[in-house]
Amino acid sequence: MRGSIRAMKARFELEAVELAVHGGPIAGVDEAGRGPLAGPVVAAAVVLDPANIPDGIDDSKVLEADVRRSLCRQILATSRVGIGVANVDRIDADNILNAALWAMAEAVRDLHLLPKLVLVDGNKIPSHVPCECRAIVQGDAKCLSIAAASIVAKVTRDTMMLELARSYPDYGFERHKGYGTAEHHAAIARHGVTPHHRRSFRPVQLALGLAAAEA
Repeated sequence: MRGSIRAMKARFELEAVELAVHGGPIAGVDEAGRGPLAGPVVAAAVVLDPANIPDGIDDSKVLEADVRRSLCRQILATSRVGIGVANVDRIDADNILNAALWAMAEAVRDLHLLPKLVLVDGNKIPSHVPCECRAIVQGDAKCLSIAAASIVAKVTRDTMMLELARSYPDYGFERHKGYGTAEHHAAIARHGVTPHHRRSFRPVQLALGLAAAEA
């Protein structure tokens, strides 16, 4: 967290060992946007070039927005990157976890190469990825490839939400990025639900009268 002492910092040690023992390429995978009430969930897969890794890569959550954007540009310029996007219809049909895992698999496919190993943030791995996958809890804070993926996924999704804000200027998407802030809840109460709100999420169901408020 900003302003606090962190117990760990993302490193390239795991990738370096795997590359030395088993070879590569090795892809890190992470997603952004599981929690918001609106917008897609976006995943990124990143294969870093061990000889050309941008300085400063870390878990996207501990980086300021301008630093994230700068690092994203550097990662895109020096690494192989794939993106997967699960839209609201898929989120509502499959649930947010399955949609996020689907987006992760899409991001790996979008690399247009077959990794030797895929390192995934969290405790679950996407199915239908035709190579070894390994889940790493808090991987975005431990593993440099996953941290790079977290940056690309976050910046990509934030950019999409900025575009959405231009179409729906009354909701403040450019500020809260679809998360359930007080501002966002007030905008839903005032202006209603857009096609980009997740109807499988309870606050949206309550706004639509599809669920009863708790007594």
